[in-house]
Amino acid sequence: GGVVGGRPPGCPARYCGCGASLEVFGRIVPGLNLARSWYKFPRSAPGFNTVAVRPGHVFVLKEHVRDDLWMVKDYNSGRGKTRYHQRSIRGYTIVSPQS
Repeated sequence: GGVVGGRPPGCPARYCGCGASLEVFGRIVPGLNLARSWYKFPRSAPGFNTVAVRPGHVFVLKEHVRDDLWMVKDYNSGRGKTRYHQRSIRGYTIVSPQS
């Protein structure tokens, strides 16, 4: 895990939702730039390419580690960086954008 990039080209300054749409759909979906927009998708059990949502932030689940820890693709995870790292999903709503 660690830093894998910065803000993707074409994404706004607050880009977690934009980056997540690139990760899940392969393109920027402007209507998903705001984290709260991801709540429109059906709730889901955690799994590959499901999305963890809370007010103000989203990230994409990639691989289960243990308990509530997942390896995630986390756009705008802090200091303008995109990270692939372990995160707890505790307190997040899990949605399935593929549904």
